[in-house]
This record gives sequence, structure tokens and C-alpha cells, in this order.
Amino acid sequence: MAEVKQKALSPPSSPARVLVVDDDIRNLELLEAYLSMEGHEVILARSGEEALDLVQQSPPDLILLDIMMPGLDGFEVCSRLKSDPKTQFIPIIMVTALRGTRDRIRGLDVGADDFISKPFNGYELLARVRSLLRIKRLHDELERKNALLYNILNRYMAEDVTAQILSDPDRFLKLGGESRLVTVFFADIRGFTNYAETHKPQQVVETLNAIFSQLTQVIYRWKGTFDKYLGDAIMAFYGAPVSHDNDALRAIQTALEMQQTFEHMKANWPNEDLVELGLGIGVHSGEAIVGNIGSERVMDYTVIGDTVNVARRLQEEAARGQILISEATYQLVREHVLVKKMPPHVLRGRQEPIITYEVQGLIAPLTPNSSDQ
Repeated sequence: MAEVKQKALSPPSSPARVLVVDDDIRNLELLEAYLSMEGHEVILARSGEEALDLVQQSPPDLILLDIMMPGLDGFEVCSRLKSDPKTQFIPIIMVTALRGTRDRIRGLDVGADDFISKPFNGYELLARVRSLLRIKRLHDELERKNALLYNILNRYMAEDVTAQILSDPDRFLKLGGESRLVTVFFADIRGFTNYAETHKPQQVVETLNAIFSQLTQVIYRWKGTFDKYLGDAIMAFYGAPVSHDNDALRAIQTALEMQQTFEHMKANWPNEDLVELGLGIGVHSGEAIVGNIGSERVMDYTVIGDTVNVARRLQEEAARGQILISEATYQLVREHVLVKKMPPHVLRGRQEPIITYEVQGLIAPLTPNSSDQ
């Protein structure tokens, strides 16, 4: 084997944690010497079983893996690591005396990223290590950015909605819209204007944030898409970008749970400041345009159309603690919901009276993870 020179063989790369796996102590010492010259932290394993244990304890940045070992050979170790989502992106260089094409093909089939033959050249070894570490760092950086984007999107919508958007960003993250059957949801905090007039601005903001933090989680739990805050009101919709057969029912369950959550908050508030507050909620279903509205620089994933206007008007009509739904929504949930039919009423801005219903409960409770109905 090539002798280890006392000076670096090439410009050092950023230090990394490298696991070296070989049943021959001489090979371990030689590889450790080369890698240490570049500042890498080197972990040694003398068997496949030991290597797997070390990886589970603390995944390294790269693995140099011998093939011919007693017990678990390098092929099996590589296969297990590459089939595990937690370790599949750790680069693996197989360091082997095997030279046959069939062995290399087998190594590639189980996921090996590169090969180097024994006896190896120190320059080549470190060059291959540096190359794969660069790729690993680029992958890690991409994963960090994806995680950041995922976390940002999760501030606005449920996790499954975020996953849907990221699965096809060209479709969901571009300007434009499409016609969809949606259920639009508005909830307004009744009495909050008076509350704001009698409390300091900082306290008003803190109270509103505390309320919104609780109420918005209810929307996410029922797989709704949060749209926006409108002063002391919340807008959300169901049916886009991910649709379910029971979107309207999920919206109703959101309304009922949101009322319960708000009453619980009031009962447990440090003082009686919230006793005069309540939620008025309006829900309406129909065709609307859903998509990204705005400009390439600033866009808003939202829903527009008359369906939105009707839902908001219903919310404006709802009294404190009341949930009003339209005839269209009622027809979608009639087998599941207990309601009280309201007298025909002309909503503000409209000429014809519409039939509305006050939701009083569910015939059978729904769960957030219920299959579509």
C-alpha cells in the first residue's frame, strides 16, 4: 500500500466525521492517517455489525467501507444503510480488493456511491472523499432549506396541504387560479372592538395573538387552508389545494370545535376581560377561483368569488356563539348535522332572501383523521 506522507496530499477540505469500516487493523490505521491529515474526525469499526451500531448512535458524514468482512459483509451493510431513510444519503465509498465488474455492479445495486481499489493511492482516496463530501454538504444545505420552507408553509396551512404544495410547486406556487368547489369559513370575535377601546394597545395585541394561536390550530387540525386574518376575524377554506369528500363537514366540525375552544379560553383566562367576547361564524359552499393572486414578487394563495362574499355575510349575521351555514352547505352535510332552520333573510349587498341554518351539533362526531365520507 502507498505510504502516508508527512504533509497534506492536497488542499484540505472542511473537516467531517468519517466512519472507516475494515476487519484489518492495518487498513484502519492507514485510512485513519490519511483522513486525519485533512482534519477529519475518524471513527473506526472492525465489523459490519459494529459499523451499523455506530451509525445509529451518531450518523457520520461519510463512510469508507470494506467489502470482504466476516459476518455482515460490505454489501449487506451498504444495503441496510441505503434502505433506511435516516441514513440513505450518507455517502459510502467501498474500499475493496475485489476488481471484477460484477462486484462493482452489485455494489452499485445496493447503493454504493463510489469505489476505490486496494492498494489505493492517497491522492485519489482524498480526492474522492472531498468530492462526495461536497455533494453531501450540498444535499444537507438543500434539506435545511426545504425544512425551512416546510416550516414556513406550515404556519399557513396543515401539514398534508404543505406536502401537496411541495410535491408540485410548479402548479401550486405560480400565479393563477382554477375553479374549485370549496367551503369558505369566516369567524369573527364579537365584542373585540369594545375590548380594544378599553385596553392598552400592547395588551390588545397580546390577547388577539393568544386567541388566534388557539383558533388557527383548529383549522389546521381539520385539514383546512388558512387564508388570512382580517382584523379580529379569521378566514379559511376547505377543498383546496387538497380536497376531501367531506370538506364541508370538516368546516362544520372546525366551527363547533372553535366555539368550544374559545369558551374554554374565556373560562381559563387570568381575569374576566374576555367574558363579553364571543365568536360569530359563517360557512358557505360553492364554486370559487382558488390560486395565487398578486404578483410574482408578492402573492397570496386565496379564494375569490361570490362564494366568499356569501360566507362573510353569514358571519356578519351570526350572533355571538352562533354558527350560520347556507343552504348549499347544509345540503352537503344534512345527514351529519343537527340544525335549526332560520327565517329567510336578505344578506347585506344582496337582493334575494336566502335560507340559512344555525348549526347546533353533529349527529355523529367526526375525528380529524377520519377517512373521506
